[in-house]
Amino acid sequence: DRLGLRMLSAVAEAVSLIERTTGQRPDLAALTFDDPHVYNMLCEADTVGVFQVESRAQAQVLPRLRPRTFADLVVSISLIRPGPVQGDMVHPYLRRRLGEEPVSYLHPLLEPALHETLGVILFQEQVLLVARDLAGFTAGEGELLRRALSGNQPEGTIDRLRSRFIAGAGALGVAAETAALVFARLQAFGGYSFPKSHAAAFAVLVYRSAWLKRYHP
Repeated sequence: DRLGLRMLSAVAEAVSLIERTTGQRPDLAALTFDDPHVYNMLCEADTVGVFQVESRAQAQVLPRLRPRTFADLVVSISLIRPGPVQGDMVHPYLRRRLGEEPVSYLHPLLEPALHETLGVILFQEQVLLVARDLAGFTAGEGELLRRALSGNQPEGTIDRLRSRFIAGAGALGVAAETAALVFARLQAFGGYSFPKSHAAAFAVLVYRSAWLKRYHP
């Protein structure tokens, strides 16, 4: 990822400058992702120069999200993507996290796939889980759906998958209207979103660059 590579270069340069000026080289690989001072800085949206979280959108989200753990950083990165934004998942997640609205699911079968993210879809992997649990998709069919939702598929692919999804959900006792609504949510989400592993890799750079800003501005 070109964006990540540029930040890796910036971090490496910063570490070399610190060593040159202080005589000590920070061991970023030894950071444990639990420094409250780093998270306090992020909660205040003092993030100019910090990888992935210096945008205006992140500056608005971070004081409400109030990240305190590495997992929170993974969520923050994943929220501000076109997929979750277009799928109207950002504000419901924040309201549920803050206890301003109850966690809910369009159908009880969705709870295992979406429990971690308070009933909203944030990660690409959840597309496969939703398709499996609600519509009986195989892993292969779920991957076909994920790819189709990302675009660049032959005409008619989405329509065929929608029909298969609704029929599969019906076989599991899910009303067609509910299945169609879930599929519409998946379709809105699927344009551009992160796999959880990608978000986690980026979160490492978020924390390391935030630690550098906090202790070696």
